[in-house]
Amino acid sequence: MPEKPQTTHYSIIDRNGFAVSTTYTLNGWFGAKVVGGETGIVMNDEMDDFSIKPGTPNMFGIPGSRANAIAPGKTPLSSMSPTILSRNGAPVMVIGSPGGSRIPTIVLSVVLGVVDYGLDIQKAIDLPRLHEQWIPETVEVESGAVSPDVAHTLEQEGYRFAPHAPWGIPEGILVGAPSLGATDAKAGYYGGYDRRHPGGAAVGVP
Repeated sequence: MPEKPQTTHYSIIDRNGFAVSTTYTLNGWFGAKVVGGETGIVMNDEMDDFSIKPGTPNMFGIPGSRANAIAPGKTPLSSMSPTILSRNGAPVMVIGSPGGSRIPTIVLSVVLGVVDYGLDIQKAIDLPRLHEQWIPETVEVESGAVSPDVAHTLEQEGYRFAPHAPWGIPEGILVGAPSLGATDAKAGYYGGYDRRHPGGAAVGVP
């Protein structure tokens, strides 16, 4: 099964340490379904990322505001979060994902898994996900993301949870070792990809 027809992300680093994190999108369902002349380029439908009316949600449920109103020369809001972490001016981690309004929580989950919990890049990408975007207030959770005890405690605080099918396809690279704290691994580049969906891969070229 091929990759999805909306947003794609790729993370790249070469042998000289030049890193690229790229998220590009048609927005939804092959964008505008229009090809620009004979270029083969499919045009996006990013107008949905503008606010057509204050308070009216877009396809991801994000309510629009007057500040994001359609106007000449403006760029619409975006959740795309291609990310490169560096140390002393050199890249340490490259990460990003498709996923619409869920992209920031996907990327944050992977970064926290690597930086705060010492996971290797693949285990960090494999972490079960949860997502909350203010409106709607329901917290979306993948299976296993929140234990029943934790969910019960948070529900007493007013949180509401809803199960959700897996989302996003993060692709990431760690530089130097499979995890930040590893000291006995062979120096190199270590990739991880989202195994929830087809179309992803971690590939090294000698």
